[in-house]
Amino acid sequence: MAETHFMMDRAKAPEGLCDASQAARGIMRLFARNDIWCCPEMPLRGGRRADLMGVDAKGHVIIVEIKVSRADLTGDSKWTDYLDHCDKFFWGIGSHLDAAILDGEAFLPDRCGLIVADGYDAEILRPAPRHPLAPARRKVEVERLARTTMRRATIACDPDCAPWGAEQ
Repeated sequence: MAETHFMMDRAKAPEGLCDASQAARGIMRLFARNDIWCCPEMPLRGGRRADLMGVDAKGHVIIVEIKVSRADLTGDSKWTDYLDHCDKFFWGIGSHLDAAILDGEAFLPDRCGLIVADGYDAEILRPAPRHPLAPARRKVEVERLARTTMRRATIACDPDCAPWGAEQ
């Protein structure tokens, strides 16, 4: 039943500041207005987990890595693993963080977009350039995303289904 509690709760911001689940909510609202539908905490092959993974109206796979503290942002050395799973990659940060750090070469600003969010909304400060996945790879990623979201919807309707398909 742990699968039903998939919203991000691991990265908490200091009192009064935007935490990861609030930033995810703001980004999901921004995306929904723009016909981009996403799934939080999406498991990827290789053991990583994307904070948000979605598909836009053109079928492009989008991943957002959300950071709510400078230490979390500078301490993540494996974020480039996500680039192999998407056409577009965004950093999502809480509105209380200074976005200037993401202009540094270590954060690949020519490859990564930037979204600033709070619990109510978000704004794209830098669009994510498209780096197309191979068609076969995109198909695999979209099918995995669809199956994961359908499994979660089924479990939300009937928690007794949780043991089935849990190997994903």
